[in-house]
Amino acid sequence: MEGSFSSHFLAALSIFLSFTSCANLSSAARPAADKASTEFIRTSCGTTTYPKLCYTSLSAHASVIQTSPKLLADTALAVTLSTARSTSSLMSKMMHSHGLKPREVAAMHDCVEELSDSIDQLRKAMGEMTQIKGSNFGLMMNDIQTWVSAALTDEDTCTDGFAGNAMNGNLKTAVRARVVNMAHMTSNALGLINSYASLHN
Repeated sequence: MEGSFSSHFLAALSIFLSFTSCANLSSAARPAADKASTEFIRTSCGTTTYPKLCYTSLSAHASVIQTSPKLLADTALAVTLSTARSTSSLMSKMMHSHGLKPREVAAMHDCVEELSDSIDQLRKAMGEMTQIKGSNFGLMMNDIQTWVSAALTDEDTCTDGFAGNAMNGNLKTAVRARVVNMAHMTSNALGLINSYASLHN
């Protein structure tokens, strides 16, 4: 009876130690993989126009990106689209705030329309990225680059509407900061897409 108990105990202990060893190896490998991924993101972002923003916006997704230029470009697009949507939503709410001058309301309305166009372009680019194939890579990539470039133009057009002194200073500062940040993210996404495309040339 005692011998049986001992053998069962030793078997259970062996399984436990084996499991613990595997878990430790797994947890040891994870930081190494994460480090490789974050270094890959840092290096890739170094080629963009706004490298610090690029790294801070993408490093949280290191486990998804790993060291894949395709996943890096995909994630940059997804993060940019999410930012564009939240910025547009905020702008729409601000547009209906009390106390805005007609000129300010008009500028906000135009900006929301531009952002809506930008979101559509980014959404199309994301959809195409998921479908991109070797045989049609060049043609599809050209479409993606065109759409993201158009999104960037829409964002720049939005900020142009806040030039001059006709708008409340605080409002202009708040809106421009949001839209400029979004435009910088779009610029970075385009840079990473271009880098990914160059690997296939």
